[in-house]
Amino acid sequence: MFEWRAQCRRGIGPLFGHAILGASLENALGLAMTGGGARGAYQAGVLKRIGEIKQIQTLGNPFTIIGGASAGAINGTALAVGSDDLAVGTRILAQIWSELTPSDVFRCDLMAQTRNSLTWIIDLSFGGVLGGGNARSLLDATPLRRFLNDHLDCERIQENIKRGHLYALAISATNYGSGKSYLFIQGARGHPMWQRSRRVTLATKITVDHVCASAAIPVVFPPVELKTPLGNAFFGDGCMRLQQPLSPLIRLGAERVMAIGVRCETRDDQEESSSRKPPSLAEVAGLLCNVMFLDHLAADIEHLERLNELLEDGQLKKSNGSQKMRPLRTLHIAPSVELADVAAEHRTAMPYLISYFVNSLGRDADSCSDLMSYLLFTPEYTQALIDIGYHDADDRIDEIEDFLYSPGAGRNHA
Repeated sequence: MFEWRAQCRRGIGPLFGHAILGASLENALGLAMTGGGARGAYQAGVLKRIGEIKQIQTLGNPFTIIGGASAGAINGTALAVGSDDLAVGTRILAQIWSELTPSDVFRCDLMAQTRNSLTWIIDLSFGGVLGGGNARSLLDATPLRRFLNDHLDCERIQENIKRGHLYALAISATNYGSGKSYLFIQGARGHPMWQRSRRVTLATKITVDHVCASAAIPVVFPPVELKTPLGNAFFGDGCMRLQQPLSPLIRLGAERVMAIGVRCETRDDQEESSSRKPPSLAEVAGLLCNVMFLDHLAADIEHLERLNELLEDGQLKKSNGSQKMRPLRTLHIAPSVELADVAAEHRTAMPYLISYFVNSLGRDADSCSDLMSYLLFTPEYTQALIDIGYHDADDRIDEIEDFLYSPGAGRNHA
């Protein structure tokens, strides 16, 4: 496996949602990435192409503030670790995704699956008599922590902040105890902090445990225990309560935001199909994953674009007492193809036991494609997503360069 740590050391050293106080950084650029699961490989492909831009190779990391949730937290933390040489860091990130295997993320052996299945059977069948609550998740994600610990040297984040390669990294996770969304921020001294209803911000040193918590898909992966000012608590996927994925970056001072999603926007234009059969459990689970991972980013961008229009038309005041609202430029990169269809093409690469379990939840393979697209951590699938992301970014590379390096460029792009 290509080692992130070694390669990095060889490299060069609340008004109206998003309307907030003026940015503390001049023309600061934020990068937002949300989940989920294996679809994060698409983001790696986009970033790989962006890392090849000549200005990045000569001028360094353009993303002053990085925010992520779920798989986006993994990619965001990786960029923060390698922000001293983003061109090298993005290549490493793509290679790691391309070599990822299911056993790097969750246990696939017969003993682990049998033990987990028996726990679920006992809880569902005899939990009322014997006492339930022993089942924690469908899969054992213990290998993921080891994998990330081997490839992410989080100590480098603070080094890069001190050396001016990065202003702040912010990753989200959901507290299962309180139901609140937590934003963990590691940034330069004096970075903004805020509190809102059902949302908590904590200034802390980002570790692999924070990343694992943000990427813990509910029910599929077990909760992760983290320290908080009120004591230890268990956390899960950051996308569950993150209804405004762009908000953390803007509150930290970003005046421009690039967002890399994992949802094919053209799918919304397709005609709805009718069915005489009720949806299978796999279809319901896939839809729930789509709602949690895919819908919030697109809705947030639409909201921001509407606010920009109202501000520019003078229908909203740009100031309200000591607070100021400002138009914010955005660039949204999204898959040009439906990633669930790509997953359907590569589903046979999934280990037999996991594939058998997922397929048992649906009537046929097609009904499992959405769910499988989040769990298919195989080199064949992730490499296909990397290639799609790379080509999508390449098709829009002039637009991306213009957004990154031309402050006077157009307001919004989608």
